[in-house]
Amino acid sequence: MPKIKSYAPGWLNEPALGHKLFEPSRSESLPAALAYAKSTKSGPRRTIAYRGTEVFYAVGKQIRWGDLAQLKAGWESKHSRSGPGPRIKREDSHGSFEVYDEEAAAGNLPKDSLGFRTIKTPVAEDIRELVMSPQQDFLAVLTSHTVHICILPSSTHLLANDDTPFKAKFWTLGPTTHVTSRAAVASAVWHPLGVNGTCLATVTKDAVVRVWELSQGSRGSFDSPTLAIDLKRLADGTFLEQDFSASTSATNKTFSPDSFDMEVAAACFPGRGAGGWSPMTLWIAMVGGDVYALCPLLPKLWSPPATLIPSLSVSIVAKLAAMEDDPQVSQEAKILAQQQLEWMSDLDNQEPTSAPASPETQFLGLSSSSQRQRSPVYPGAEIYVRPSRPGTVPRLQGPFEFDLNPEDEQDDEVELKDIYVIGEKINTADLMMGEDVELDDGEDEEEGLSLSVICLLSTSGQVKICLDVEGVQAQWLPPRGKTLSRVSGSTNSHSLLTFQTFDTVKPAELTADNWPVFSEDVTSRYSFYVTHCAGITHVSLASWVSRLEKELQGESEARAEFRMDLLAQGHGSGGDRIYTQPAGQNALAAAISIKDNDVGHFVLSATHGDPVTLFFDTPEPDTLPTRQETPQGFPEQRETPEPLTVWEPRPLFHPSEALDRRTAVPPWLEHLKTSRRRAVLQQEVRLSVATLELLTEGHRLVSTEVFDLNNAVAELFRKCEALQSELREQIIKANEVKQRVDMISGNDDSGDDEPVTEDMLIKNRLRVAKQRQEELAKRMEALRRKLGRATSRDLSEKERAWTEEVRTLGDKVLDSEISRPLSPNHLKQGWKRFEEAMSLRDALFLQAEQLQKSEGGQAAGQEGAASPARGLKIPTDVRKAKATQVMSLLERETALVEAVKSRLERLSVG
Repeated sequence: MPKIKSYAPGWLNEPALGHKLFEPSRSESLPAALAYAKSTKSGPRRTIAYRGTEVFYAVGKQIRWGDLAQLKAGWESKHSRSGPGPRIKREDSHGSFEVYDEEAAAGNLPKDSLGFRTIKTPVAEDIRELVMSPQQDFLAVLTSHTVHICILPSSTHLLANDDTPFKAKFWTLGPTTHVTSRAAVASAVWHPLGVNGTCLATVTKDAVVRVWELSQGSRGSFDSPTLAIDLKRLADGTFLEQDFSASTSATNKTFSPDSFDMEVAAACFPGRGAGGWSPMTLWIAMVGGDVYALCPLLPKLWSPPATLIPSLSVSIVAKLAAMEDDPQVSQEAKILAQQQLEWMSDLDNQEPTSAPASPETQFLGLSSSSQRQRSPVYPGAEIYVRPSRPGTVPRLQGPFEFDLNPEDEQDDEVELKDIYVIGEKINTADLMMGEDVELDDGEDEEEGLSLSVICLLSTSGQVKICLDVEGVQAQWLPPRGKTLSRVSGSTNSHSLLTFQTFDTVKPAELTADNWPVFSEDVTSRYSFYVTHCAGITHVSLASWVSRLEKELQGESEARAEFRMDLLAQGHGSGGDRIYTQPAGQNALAAAISIKDNDVGHFVLSATHGDPVTLFFDTPEPDTLPTRQETPQGFPEQRETPEPLTVWEPRPLFHPSEALDRRTAVPPWLEHLKTSRRRAVLQQEVRLSVATLELLTEGHRLVSTEVFDLNNAVAELFRKCEALQSELREQIIKANEVKQRVDMISGNDDSGDDEPVTEDMLIKNRLRVAKQRQEELAKRMEALRRKLGRATSRDLSEKERAWTEEVRTLGDKVLDSEISRPLSPNHLKQGWKRFEEAMSLRDALFLQAEQLQKSEGGQAAGQEGAASPARGLKIPTDVRKAKATQVMSLLERETALVEAVKSRLERLSVG
């Protein structure tokens, strides 16, 4: 869960100009208690869209535009000068109160710093959804039955020095198709493979899918779709040549069981970064709980990524090769594989054309922040024509069965409201197998799951996370001549594995108009937000996605079942409530996640009159320390701990709308003056039926307003009491921080104790660290001894030989008194050999001296006479050789003794 840093910054709070972006319109401020007030229709409320730091917010029938970066800069520049100007709260002619800033009202601020403007729309009903195109140049505006396409102007046009409403160019999508006399629009999603992001798919409540390929140069592209599929007809289809197009008659209201079973709740394409067949798969969730898939659903002209067609070609060829070697493959599977090969062959025979930048893209002058957020535009991207073989209409796959589905599901848990699909990751390893060059597609291949994740959201706020283990692939109905025994039987066995279910709303928090919706997270593919009647919940799948992918890609099957059981029984995703909506407040708009260097990382939502923002604490990339490799053998250096948080952010309190709502009594009285009971007001009170009806209606009107006012005042009183307790806690925490600061700095005056200086603190920390190090050393030594005693295995042959060698060396060098039996070939001890060599040297020196003396005396008495003793004289070279030999032996023994001593010393030290 991301850490929340703050709620509702000052530049979005009242009376800042950023708050005007979310103020209610005049029509919404009408008294709700009036009998002739229009009733609101239930449905999803996705009224916020963004382009970089630019936000589009739908209020009633108008769209408000605001540049958050400009609003923030203008507010900061205003407060950096002389402080905020006087704020005045005045009552207008309608009886409502308005808070405004005199300086902004007087026009002292430059208009280009306001960053706020209103866009006129041609809609006749309240706007329910705003859907931004992938290239951020189109904005789909949805009401309950109609769809309009707004050609978004550049930010420079909207920031012009003009505060009048901006008249943008709107196109009505399907002026004879999406009308109030037809079925309501359930979803409108932009196709991820459309050329320059200009392909829109609409799904109506009566299960009709329409594909629109929009072009500003062709009005007909907004009038009729290029592909229209009736899912009810397609579900009952048996061969490919049947007509599955939607009916153009507006009076066809015949009863059919499919009208209930196939009532569409929502539809979507997988999110960003999906691979395989996922980018061309449309997932459809029905209100009754069924889930269907259409694959491949393509526009007439489509632009795939660089790795999509090669990866599909590799998978199709590998599938065919595996089927040829498997005799147990069914005939239906062979027909399907042959159809996929035929579809791919049609693509291979085409000559793709290059896609120039669209005129809309060239026209846009987006800001730098918007360019960072938008999808990449490839001017040289390849454009393909939708293959006509085996057919343009894919097969309807489903309804999918749910394995391991909870058996105790309630009706409100089965009824679906929204669907969110995370496609399988792009696997470039198989595509580049055998190649020396690695393909860099900009995505981290290590992160992600090779399975598609389908998330379903029910009326009760329950989130069901399912895994598509088998994988949805392209499928078509068989040709007319190859209609086998219900080919759909092979696909009905396709099921989704229910991995986890959890609730985001408590039963006590549910309301009758609850319509929860999904919202994507810009920071990760595997996290999203759920907006419901009780607040906003953040859901992250990252805790188990990486572990599951390791198990799926691992080659070892040993204990795999045990590990999968641990993964399934462990802590799953769960939902973290990051914002709780106060009771009695209006419904929240679907939250959007924005991450920009100018405004930060935050989640934005809104009620009917106030924004709801949650800013997250994200570290700056420039200030993060670079990770250095720690040398082996040294402990890893820990990161610097974050500073102590002395306060907790709190959501901004918005008083109830009942306090500012205009009373309905004066309009009611004016209405009575023109009604048939106007005479009752001009006469005395009489006991009559008309008087009773009049008093009953007035009591109902006044009691409703009084009840709302009592609840609003009670909530305000409770909040004031909570503020007092929170203020006490803040004062206590501030005193604690002050005491800690004084203690560290040595400025505390606590009694008669001496002040603690910084030197004393450092010495105390060093002493504590040394004591802790000594304790750790003692514990380590005790563990080592305990481990040595616990070891009971026998010594190996090498260990025994090494021990014997050490003992022998010790006996030789240290003259151990321990008597040990010696082998016949055992050498004498080194020190004894050294003593024998020394005694031999002394004896030889003594004999040499005696011989020299005796030879000298005989030479003086008998010169020239032959003496028998002269033959015993040892030559000089022989004596030198003998002496050299003795000295070499001595040196050798000395070196041997020294080497043995040094080795024993090393062994004893070790």
